[in-house]
Amino acid sequence: MGCRILIKCRFGISVDNIYKYGRIVSKILLMNGPNLNLLGDRETHVYGSVRLEEIEKHLAELARTLGHTLMVYQSNHEGALIDRVQQARREGTGFLILNPGGYTHTSVALRDAVAAAAVPFIEIHMSNIQAREDFRRQSYFSELALGTIAGFGAHGYELALLAADRRLKTRTT
Repeated sequence: MGCRILIKCRFGISVDNIYKYGRIVSKILLMNGPNLNLLGDRETHVYGSVRLEEIEKHLAELARTLGHTLMVYQSNHEGALIDRVQQARREGTGFLILNPGGYTHTSVALRDAVAAAAVPFIEIHMSNIQAREDFRRQSYFSELALGTIAGFGAHGYELALLAADRRLKTRTT
């Protein structure tokens, strides 16, 4: 039987973690924005040939190995993404890995929802947004994020999960 503990994260909200078999189990949300459901088909010269489902499966297995629960969510709709961020706060999500897709450069509303949720997060992009068109170089999320990972393709998701794991484990010891 595990015992429940509450910790305070950098943002001042309680994050619900459960000790299970001597390890901390945290909920991590992987959230992907518009058009990321097309990975593997869309602009493979930019984003590669790996499908989102493959990334999600790999990360779920890795998260489980690290002692966490990975939840995944993708939507092409701004309001749905905002609703999911708000839900993440209510359900005690310990960390968010966020690829806002095209909303990176356009969505003040999603940015505000992420700020209000106050769940620590890493911003991720498969391509190097600083090496792309001028309009893609501005992110509404970077100043809120603990860090940004860009330009490593699908591998960037794994890097983000490993960084989230380290952050969660060092914040709770």
